[in-house]
Amino acid sequence: MRSGRHYDHLVDEAAGVPIIGWEFAWLDGRAVGSDPSWSFPGLARPLLRRAGSMLDLDTGGGELLAELAPLPAHTVAVESWAPNVPVARDRLTPFGVSVLTELPGGEEEFDLVLSRHGRLPAADIARLLRRGGTVLTQQVGSDDLADLNAELGAPPPYPHTWTAQTAVAALRAAGLEVSDVREERPPLTFHDIGALVYQLRAVPWQVRGFDPARYDRELRRIDARIRTYGHFTVTAHRFLVQAHRP
Repeated sequence: MRSGRHYDHLVDEAAGVPIIGWEFAWLDGRAVGSDPSWSFPGLARPLLRRAGSMLDLDTGGGELLAELAPLPAHTVAVESWAPNVPVARDRLTPFGVSVLTELPGGEEEFDLVLSRHGRLPAADIARLLRRGGTVLTQQVGSDDLADLNAELGAPPPYPHTWTAQTAVAALRAAGLEVSDVREERPPLTFHDIGALVYQLRAVPWQVRGFDPARYDRELRRIDARIRTYGHFTVTAHRFLVQAHRP
């Protein structure tokens, strides 16, 4: 068992793993959960099969978009975080996808806009969607892993409330019509302290400026809990909204 290994070894191992794109395969078997009951790829596929053009917001390393191939003839991905840009371009160029670092400046360019765990700039989405076009988004809500931050004595991860209700209000204010809304708070379970450290490195906005040495006492307390009970479980926050431009 990894949890039987020494605390320092697990933390040092997790601290040294390269973070590339939004690839979380290193956590397989070590952290389980956070996925809602719906499948975002399963909902996106029938939409993109009917689309002649598509925009993917905050594509990360292009992992999801590559999974959804074949893609519409005109597909654009946006990624503004510099370390992810070359990863996304290497992955998506073979699919004919243009990877931009800023939103396109035109109007009525896309039949479909996807945003999975990315931004949701409602006014820009309304501008970029063609009439009858659809936006499908899965968002990380503002309560995401808030109990983890509390356990670490860190500030809450998000300064503003971000829920399905606030997202729906923004999309409607931009002139879009909402057709589907879902919201859940699934559990996320860590089976060793290294998995938790990796998660906090991979998602740097959860605990800003995270450093294992800074939170050594709190992490050791969580490590002791994992060794006693076999796991440490916190609560994720996910919601999904689908809307279209009339």
